[in-house]
Amino acid sequence: MQRKRTIIISNRLPVRIERKEGQLHVIPSEGGLATGLGSIYKEGRNIWIGWPGFIPANEEEKIEVTEKLREHNLIPVFLTECEIEGYYEGFSNEVLWPIFHYHPSYAVYDQSYWNMYESVNKKFADSIMQQEVMDTDEIWIHDYQLMLLPKLVRAFNSKIAIGYFQHIPFPPDELFRGIPWRDELLKGLLGADLIAFHTYNDTQHFLNACTHILGIPIQNNCLRSGGRSVYVEVFPMGIDYDKFNELAQSPEIQTRAQDIRSFYQNRKFILSIDRLDYSKGIIERLKAFECLLKTYPETRNEVVLYMLVVPSRDTVPKYKELHDEINRMVGHINAVYGNNEWTPISYFYNSYDIAELSALYVASDICLVTSLRDGMNLVCKEFIASKESNNGVLILSEMAGASKELIGPLLVNPNSIQQICTALHMAIQMPEQEQRKRLDDSLEIVKKFNIRHWVRLFFKRLKEIKSIQQQELARRISPELIDNFLEKYSNSKRNLFFLDYDGTLIGFNNNANEATPTHDLYYVLEKLQENPNNQIVIISGRPHDTLSDWFDGKNYYLVAEHGAWSNYPDFVWHTKTHISTRWKYPIKHIMTKFANMTAGSVVEEKNYSLAWHYRKVQSGLGNLRSQELVDHLRYLLPHHGLQLLMGNKVIEVKNSELNKGRAAMEIVNHFKPDFIFAIGDDATDEDMFLELPRESITVKVGSRKSAARYYIETQEDVLQLIKYFIEPQHVEQQDVS
Repeated sequence: MQRKRTIIISNRLPVRIERKEGQLHVIPSEGGLATGLGSIYKEGRNIWIGWPGFIPANEEEKIEVTEKLREHNLIPVFLTECEIEGYYEGFSNEVLWPIFHYHPSYAVYDQSYWNMYESVNKKFADSIMQQEVMDTDEIWIHDYQLMLLPKLVRAFNSKIAIGYFQHIPFPPDELFRGIPWRDELLKGLLGADLIAFHTYNDTQHFLNACTHILGIPIQNNCLRSGGRSVYVEVFPMGIDYDKFNELAQSPEIQTRAQDIRSFYQNRKFILSIDRLDYSKGIIERLKAFECLLKTYPETRNEVVLYMLVVPSRDTVPKYKELHDEINRMVGHINAVYGNNEWTPISYFYNSYDIAELSALYVASDICLVTSLRDGMNLVCKEFIASKESNNGVLILSEMAGASKELIGPLLVNPNSIQQICTALHMAIQMPEQEQRKRLDDSLEIVKKFNIRHWVRLFFKRLKEIKSIQQQELARRISPELIDNFLEKYSNSKRNLFFLDYDGTLIGFNNNANEATPTHDLYYVLEKLQENPNNQIVIISGRPHDTLSDWFDGKNYYLVAEHGAWSNYPDFVWHTKTHISTRWKYPIKHIMTKFANMTAGSVVEEKNYSLAWHYRKVQSGLGNLRSQELVDHLRYLLPHHGLQLLMGNKVIEVKNSELNKGRAAMEIVNHFKPDFIFAIGDDATDEDMFLELPRESITVKVGSRKSAARYYIETQEDVLQLIKYFIEPQHVEQQDVS
């Protein structure tokens, strides 16, 4: 039996390689992701694949690094300087990073960047393929540098479980649309089974991009891609709570924290920790601190801003400009407001180890996080985890992912200098009792939703999704199922075929009148009806005169308007004359009102039903208006005994006495078939699937939840499926869906 293995892939491995005195050393990372996944990749045959942050001098050194990393269950992907420049510095950080952080003017759309991004993603895929991946393995891909990788992995193994987590925000679809290679990026991610983000807003932006750019319909948080259900979920990342909590309470850290406070003469200690980046709001933060000193002169000499900026890409022009501006502003504020006894800002451009960071968290009275846009921001969680035994106030940007999860912080708009200034003044004056209450509210969340909890939730959901896909696969029509259908068919003498029209026999058209039968459809129906044992029933919501025009002179039974009209059993149209239509006036009045205010929508009036079509309406607007229309109609339905049907870009209202299920059973009870095949694509066909005898072969077009026993993936597969009943000896061993 194959044993499951977990394979983690990220741009960087959770270690760094250092060359000291001619020796190579593997230094473990203390980052949150490395901590959370440490218990996974170090177990058994599990592995972590990524760039080691190191360029070997020669082939021998590459072999030495590979062997050293293998001891830690790590597999290196070696990148050249050219690849790092194009894939990482170029496409990842000059296209994706600015767009995903809402700075489109900073994006550089260079074709060579894209070519290198594609090439390196394929390099990562090749590395995975070399690991002898089994169907039972689980793959977890991390972050925006590897957005093409899920599809590349799926291409060589269709059954494997693939998860993807994005650690940075996902932009609104109209912003994402500007990327020339947006389709390829979305399709790359859709190779995964589970795609996850930190916040609900990010998931919605991604889903909107899939539906508005790729045209993929959404059902709740599920998309269909490559014959699979792909789920998009919210999993806010946590931190190693125990590590920060225990550090904060250790005697060494407490002593160091007291030393820091003493050095700054126990002034109100405002802490700011960020990597150098334009998304972090550092300039706005400095302006707000200056505003505090200017607006509230009494705070001068009473507060200190301890600002730690971790070096990052400061040779890149935008980052160098930011670095220079920070230096200028810090110098300006200290010169204008400082004196011989007090320097307002203590600024450090450096990296600190985790012990020093912990001491700063413990020493601080206020933690100031004012990101202009952030996926999560773990600094604020680390601050909270360090405050179980002493007080403090967190001021948090509402643009950081953590703001959607934490309860106690003072939330600010990071673009509002005045809001940040006011929040700083509130924090300085906040009573200890209120500080404690706010901290405790957030502590409970940070403690429960820690990094290990995040990992467990992700893998649990990935397993559930693979189980759902397996269940769907059991319903999906396969060559084996077709053989089973044909065996029953060949042993039957009275065969009844119920065929829906729109979305089943013919694809949807923006102009419903142009969705006319094709030559191929006429041919298939004629060949099916030629068999004296077969009888076709075309069962549709279309008006009866439309079906007459298309199928006049054919020996098919026709059912129109969901059963209001039928030519069964003598091929002469008759209708259910007892059905009232008095309800049509108020319903039509409401539908017409919505058609008049929604460009592209139309009202279709049939004898016994009314339909509001919005296929030509802008997709987001059409969905909004359809929901509003349903809300307006709902209170009228019970009073008139009506049924509302939400079809594919259509809202239809009809008398509840009419449905395809009853119409089909009237024919079944009289015709007495010994073989029934029924196929349809929308809500109106569900009544038919439910009413037909249990042994019937009922097929849904599309994999949405249905009363049908089986499904095929697309409308294009329908005629191929029907053809098997015409020439059963020519069944090819391929999955029709």
